[in-house]
Parts: sequence; C-alpha cells; structure tokens
Amino acid sequence: MLSKLKQYIKEHIHLRLRYMPISLKLAFIYSIMLSMILIITLSATLVGIHYVLYHEAEISITLSANFVEKKANEKGLEEIIKDVEKSSLIPGVVMRITDKDNNVIYDSMPMYISNDKVQNNLQLQTQSPSFGDYIRNALLPENLKFINFRHFWIFYTQRTIEKDDNVYTLHFLRTITAEKVFLEELSETILYVGLVGVLISIICGFLLSRKLLKPLSDITKKVKDIEIQDLNKRIEVPPTHDEIEELANTFNLMLERLQKGFEQQRQFVSDASHELRTPATVICGYSDMLARWGKDDPQTADECITAIHSEAINMQRLIEKLLFLARADQKRQVLHKESISMKPLIADIAKDTQLIAPQHSVTCSLNEDGYIFADPLCMRQMLRIFLDNSIKYTPDGGKIEISSHNDGNKMIVKISDNGIGIGKEEQKKIFERFYRVDAARTKNGVGGTGLGLSIAEWIAQAHDIEIKLDSELEKGTTITLFIPLDFG
Repeated sequence: MLSKLKQYIKEHIHLRLRYMPISLKLAFIYSIMLSMILIITLSATLVGIHYVLYHEAEISITLSANFVEKKANEKGLEEIIKDVEKSSLIPGVVMRITDKDNNVIYDSMPMYISNDKVQNNLQLQTQSPSFGDYIRNALLPENLKFINFRHFWIFYTQRTIEKDDNVYTLHFLRTITAEKVFLEELSETILYVGLVGVLISIICGFLLSRKLLKPLSDITKKVKDIEIQDLNKRIEVPPTHDEIEELANTFNLMLERLQKGFEQQRQFVSDASHELRTPATVICGYSDMLARWGKDDPQTADECITAIHSEAINMQRLIEKLLFLARADQKRQVLHKESISMKPLIADIAKDTQLIAPQHSVTCSLNEDGYIFADPLCMRQMLRIFLDNSIKYTPDGGKIEISSHNDGNKMIVKISDNGIGIGKEEQKKIFERFYRVDAARTKNGVGGTGLGLSIAEWIAQAHDIEIKLDSELEKGTTITLFIPLDFG
C-alpha cells in the first residue's frame, strides 16, 4: 500500500509540480509553509489550553483526595464527614464514602450521578475502551480515570481506608463537561480559522508570486520580441536591486555580445566575399582570354596560365588565413606547445628574411638565448607576419632590424624598420580583420589581405604575449613582443 502511494505521488503529483509554472509553484510552496505554521501554532495553542484546563481539574481532584485520605488516617469517620461538610474539598469536587458492600454511607452531592452508574461505566470502559478514552486515560496518572457518559464527562479517583475493623472506599469525582465542551468548540473554531488562513495564504501566495515574477514576465515578453534583425534593442532594467535586475543586466550583456558577434560575422562574410571576388574575377577573365586566344597564341597562353596560377595561390593563402581565424574563433585551433630556444629561431627568421628581401638591409643586432613554452610553428608564423609587413611598407634600400633580449623574466623581441610608418588613428585599427592601409602607400602599390596582423594578435594572446606598437609617419615602426620565459 505504501509503495503504491509513493508511486502515485511520484507519477502524478511530482510530475505536475515539475511542469507547473513558477508562480504557481511559489504560491503552492508559500501556502504549504504558511499552512504548516498555522497548523503547528493552532495545534500548540489547543494542546496548551487543553493541558491547562484538564490539569487544573486533575490537580483539584488529586489534592482533595490526598487531603481527605490523610485526615481519614488521623480521625474517625464521623469527623471526616464533618470536615468535608466544612468545605475541606476544593469546589467542584464531589466525595462519596461506601462500605465493603458498596453501600453509600456519605454523599457530598446526593443529586450527582449515582455510584452504581459510575462503577458500571468504569467497568465497561475498562473492558472495551474507545480509542479516545484509551488515549485520555493513558495520559492521566495511574489512580485517576476519565469516565465518558456520552454528554457528561468526569475525572474519578478513589482511596481505601480501614476504620474500626471496617474497610471504606472514598470516591472522588470532578465534572469536566464544561472544559470538554469548551475545548470542542475551540477546536471547531480553530479548524475554521485554520481553513480560512490556508485559503488566504493560497490567495496571497498566488498574488505575491505573480507580483514578484511580473518583471520576469516582462523580460520574457521583450526577449521574445527581439529578432536577429534588431539585436540593438535592450531590455528595460527594473530598479529592484535584486536577482531580477541582475538577470536583466545579464540579458543586455548577452545581447551586446550577440550583436557584436553577428556584426563581426556579417562584416567577416562581406569582407571575405569581397576578397575572394577579386582573384575569382581575375581567374575568370584570364580563363576567357585563354579560351579565346590561347590556342593560337602561346605567349598569351603562358601569360594567362601564370596569372591564373598566381591568383589561385593568393586565393589559397586567403582561404588558409580565413580557416585559421575561423578555427580560432571556435576555439578549435590546436596549439602544440613545447619548450623552444629563441636564439636559433630568431637566427633562422633573420636568415630567411634576408633571402626573401635582398633589396632591404636586414640585420640581427642582438640575439640572446632563452627558452619559451610555445607552439614553434605559430611563433615562426607570428614573427614572419610582422617582418612581412616591415618588408611591404619599407621602400627598397630601407633597414629592417630584429633583436631579442632576455631580461630574466621575459624574452623581449623587437622588429624595427625605417619605412613609411603608421598614423595614430590607423594604429588603433591595424589588428582588425581585413583592415589595410592605402595600397598606394606600399612600395609596389599592392596591399595585403588585412588578415595577417589579426592572426598574429591571436597567436600572441594564445601565448600570453604582450604586443607594443611604436610608429611614426615617414620615420618607421617598431613592434616589441614581451614573451614569458619557460622556467619549467
């Protein structure tokens, strides 16, 4: 039976609570808690009043019985009766004296319920007590009994004494009908008060939860109204100084990040399309030219094939850079870091640059050694990007210098040139994707893709490398890299 009840609660009540709106859940929990508080408070009040009233009756009959019993052991029977008639009993207590044959010798209240009825009812109640009577008697002292006459209730106790070789029984009775009726009426009143209190708690809980959650409902409606096309909208932040205000601020921050991400994505797609369109157009143009005149003119065919091959290589490089940045954005660009020596790396880079740009004076003035924990390919790629920019924006015959210095904490790598330099406004933008200076300012009038420095910046951030840029128009540029040393 218990297992079936648990299963029913799990399958029905638990599931209903799980899919219940938060406002109803809060109202439900609030009403349950308040109901429990009401039940406990009212029950404690009822038990307390019950104890006070019944305990007073219990004390009055017990004290009277003990007092008369004590006197009976000291005096004769007639003197006891005289003392009782002189108000030796506490008001409300009735006393009877019977002999060994159960004959009533004395009765302080003859009109009270007869002794035979009391004894018969007591015997019947002892043989087959009701649950309520059993509980009541279990809570009373052993020599005190609760007797139920349907609409009349009493406490009963007795004492046995011996006088003049005769055995007498002292019977003490105390009516508790008024107390019991009062407690029944009080219980009924408390029940109604409790039910009204529970009903009020449910209503108040529902209204309170709706009021507390109204800002959440407003936030939900506003979030539903926001589409991709209007990510510039923001949620109105309620001045509640609580979790709801924090939630609204969090939503606005999320919308700002989403807006920035979508704008970057749109700009990236637009710029990538534009960059890919140029080589694609060139390839299509030379392909048409090759189809028309290439068969009959070998010189034209060679020219077309060379141009198509060159543009295909440019497109391949552009796509590789785009894929690199895409993997970096998705945090899927894998780095294979290891401890590497900077001295041979700088020497190789300087030697390669001298071979690539013989028209420039490429020198390595200082090359101190030091170990760093980095991806060798990425480090080489980053340094080449900075050197390629120096070559591109430095006129023929210009100077390019690379150096490395170990300050005991970091490797300081500098790449300097005396090229055209970068303006202050442009310095803020050179690491943005697809940003390029005017192509006319390069030595051959051809700009790059505008992705190299973005890749270099990502590599630097992935290796905790600080980049410092110093540049002045017509005087040159210096890139300083602060690379953490590997002490492992």
